[in-house]
Amino acid sequence: MGIIIIILALIVLSSISLSYGYDPLDPYGNVTISWDFIDQSNPDTYDIRVSIFNMQQYRHVEVPGWKLEWTWNKSEVIWDMRGAEAVEQGDCSWFKGSGGGQLPHCCMKQPVIIDLLPGTPYNMQYSNCCKGGVLSSMNQDPSKYLSAFRMSVGNFHVNRQGSNNSFDKLNLTMPSHFNLGIPGYTCGDPFLVPPTRFPADNRRRWTQALETWNITCTYSQSQASRAPKCCVSLSAFYNTTIVNCPRCSCGCQGLGGAKCVKSGDKPPTVLQLPTSHPLVTCSQHMCPIRVHWHVKQSYKEYWRVKITITNLNFLKNYSDWNLVVQHPNLKSVTQLFSFNYHPLTPYGNINDTGMFWGIKFYNDMILTSGEQGNAQTEMLLHKDEGIFTFREGWTFPRRISFNGDECVMPLPDDYPTLPNGANIITAATFLNLSLLFFSFLFLALLAPPLF
Repeated sequence: MGIIIIILALIVLSSISLSYGYDPLDPYGNVTISWDFIDQSNPDTYDIRVSIFNMQQYRHVEVPGWKLEWTWNKSEVIWDMRGAEAVEQGDCSWFKGSGGGQLPHCCMKQPVIIDLLPGTPYNMQYSNCCKGGVLSSMNQDPSKYLSAFRMSVGNFHVNRQGSNNSFDKLNLTMPSHFNLGIPGYTCGDPFLVPPTRFPADNRRRWTQALETWNITCTYSQSQASRAPKCCVSLSAFYNTTIVNCPRCSCGCQGLGGAKCVKSGDKPPTVLQLPTSHPLVTCSQHMCPIRVHWHVKQSYKEYWRVKITITNLNFLKNYSDWNLVVQHPNLKSVTQLFSFNYHPLTPYGNINDTGMFWGIKFYNDMILTSGEQGNAQTEMLLHKDEGIFTFREGWTFPRRISFNGDECVMPLPDDYPTLPNGANIITAATFLNLSLLFFSFLFLALLAPPLF
């Protein structure tokens, strides 16, 4: 009976991790789509505001950005849009000669909506639009974690038996089957929430939506990619061993379509490359990103760590990147060089996780492998009394994520260890050697001269 319960529990846990993408370092992180019915000034249409909030602490939506898709439940069409556009207009031939000669913006049953690009003419913009679908994480750039657009939607009925077109009585319902168009994200069903309130007249007046629905989308790394995207290597000043990334961390050379460029060789042009796999520098791990953690120095009350992020991908520059590290001593970060830092505390007072990212216009972009792209920092940490030790791999991170994807760590047994006992000089040994040295020195002074 006990075995059956364990098996059932494992099945439930695995289904949760795959379907909902639970992230222990960001347990409440998600992308929330807010759908507001805000106006019915025209009896035949509704104005709808759609807002996309990236509620994740460190995972961002990068280029090419979101592509929001849904399915209309009836015969809805989009007459007009501001701040975004539909990828396809669809077949609007039934509307020829109606609506004053104006055709709808989109007549698709399953429209795909994309954000407008920066620099779009003002008359096509809407507040918080025009970022090319890119959404920053909440911590990295709170001013860019929201994207929004507005559209005018109506129900249109076509009388196929005659030549006259006419509007049905407007009775819009929430669409279904939402999809962000980003690998790894799964969206749930819409659910009704309290109506959104909007400020007006310098916040002296407030209006509210007629109805507000939310859709929650969560991320799963296993659904986003079959292979990891980064790995971690380790080293320390007290050991000459460098622990490389585990073999085949992100793929193996010659297997599964993985392509690589040997050191010194010229990479092929972009047109000659497959689109399903990154092109990386040949290595035993075959990862696009390698993070190296080096325990650099030890002082009386502090210790120093150097972190280096290396881009081994020939096809991609990583802009607005971020790194998340879990280590018990991060609560005592004293000084940091060249990176921004923000502590993450998903579980109240437990402060063992931090987020790092580059400084704007300095190292916020890690160039491609062809440019030997890397970014590095050093941080000084205080030796917390009672917990700090160089033993048992304590100085190395428990977990590292790059751009929200967890990196492959070496096995704990492979971590650099302290030198063996023969090379360790304890306090007692040092005292005995000192006494022996001074004894020989004293005897030498008492001995008669040879000449």
